[in-house]
Amino acid sequence: MRRREFITLVGGAATWPIAARAQQGAMPVIGFLAVGTRSDIDLASPGFTQGLREAGFIEGRNVAIEYRWAENQIDRLPALAADLAERRVAVIAASPNAFAVTAAKAATATIPIVFYSGPDPVRSGLVASLNRPGGNLTGVTALSADLTPKRLGLLHDLAPGAATVAMLLVERPGGNGNAQLEEAQSAGRSVGVRIVGLSAGSVGEFDAAFETAVHEGAGALLVSTNIFFINNRDRLVALAAAHKLPAIYQERTFADAGGLMSYGPSPVEAYRQLGVYTGRVLKGEKPADLPVLLPTKFDFVINLKTAKALGITVPPGLLASADEVIE
Repeated sequence: MRRREFITLVGGAATWPIAARAQQGAMPVIGFLAVGTRSDIDLASPGFTQGLREAGFIEGRNVAIEYRWAENQIDRLPALAADLAERRVAVIAASPNAFAVTAAKAATATIPIVFYSGPDPVRSGLVASLNRPGGNLTGVTALSADLTPKRLGLLHDLAPGAATVAMLLVERPGGNGNAQLEEAQSAGRSVGVRIVGLSAGSVGEFDAAFETAVHEGAGALLVSTNIFFINNRDRLVALAAAHKLPAIYQERTFADAGGLMSYGPSPVEAYRQLGVYTGRVLKGEKPADLPVLLPTKFDFVINLKTAKALGITVPPGLLASADEVIE
């Protein structure tokens, strides 16, 4: 082999990794910002990757994902969001509540943000409107407050004799308005049910809240939508069982954990929508032009084993309307 050919060969071998790294660096990067832990999202994450796939993106092949988990420590979110913004990711996917979305919004006004959040994003000031979000945000909303009357109706169908229903809240009932409590009280008046709002913003307040519910004569429990309650589902389910309170919760993981009933958007489907929108933004569409999506699939789950333990006979019509019955 001549010397020039040898130098060319060695030089090409030396520069190949650099070229490969440059090509890899051109791969778009999604910054995934989440309030909880990786295990919290594992049940729903297949939906996100499915949505990305529908949009033409497969992790590791033509898109990379940088995950940031706040480990349920809300105060960590601003720093995690700022880190993703400094890395200049192509898009930030923020989930699953307004805390993550607010942190992302504060970190950047230019990087597109696609969110999945429970509260009304218009009422919470995240977007200008559902149809025309404006700015650099769009996503999927569960519209938690709007589902409260439906949950109360299902609870009333199961426990029609409960004249008083306790509603567990993270916020103080007398604070600056609680949309879910207001919706529940309005729906309660229409069926002659008194709604008592009880605050439990920390695990240490759970016992007192349940004792107050019993003292108020509550015959059933409505748990408001909040990531804090999801993270402490096992404790809430155990307390409801101990106090023999029929309860309804926001998502099926509660029913899986022994809760009586759950009704809410399918997390897997919501994350699929999040993945599809993230992919569309990666292709160049602007968040300002993408309407905020509403849930398209809802899960109503009844735990028949828990009903029997509470001595409750579930009406046949209610059983027939359930998407799943756990026996």
